[in-house]
Amino acid sequence: MSCESIEVTTGSPGETAVLGAALARWLREGDVVLLHGDLGAGKTVLAKGIAQALGVDAVVASPSFALVNEYDAGLLSPIARLYHLDLYRLRDAADLESIGFADLVSPVDGVTLIEWPERALAELPDRYLLVEITSAGPDQRRIALTPVPADGSWGNRGDGLRERMASFRSIPPRGEDRHHVAG
Repeated sequence: MSCESIEVTTGSPGETAVLGAALARWLREGDVVLLHGDLGAGKTVLAKGIAQALGVDAVVASPSFALVNEYDAGLLSPIARLYHLDLYRLRDAADLESIGFADLVSPVDGVTLIEWPERALAELPDRYLLVEITSAGPDQRRIALTPVPADGSWGNRGDGLRERMASFRSIPPRGEDRHHVAG
């Protein structure tokens, strides 16, 4: 099994959302996804793509002030709930405790997305998918996906992730093929 990073470049926010949808089809209940990047990098856009693919009917917005938003997935989704955390405004460990962070990072019935995970380094789970988003131009984003830890705990899912990202590459958005998968 290969668990090394997979790098994808998107050319617009719409493509970033499509990448999120491709990623959603790989996720399983119990997964935790860390979304790391600067302000405006596209973390929430990616989260919206994931939510849409999971059949979330609600408007998905960054939970900057609430810290946590919970959504029911659609009836046809293999995942029951989506937990979306934004830790940017986190003040201290008491804030983590007040939102039930320990339970949210070990979801039995859903998937947890965490924006600004570096605010909770000491409390992060041992197993997660790290998604690092960086600007590669005005609308382009370089997105690196890394299953952590890079050991056998992911089973054959690393190969499945690589296949999902390769299929994302083959879907041209609005008549253009701007996707690039490296690795």
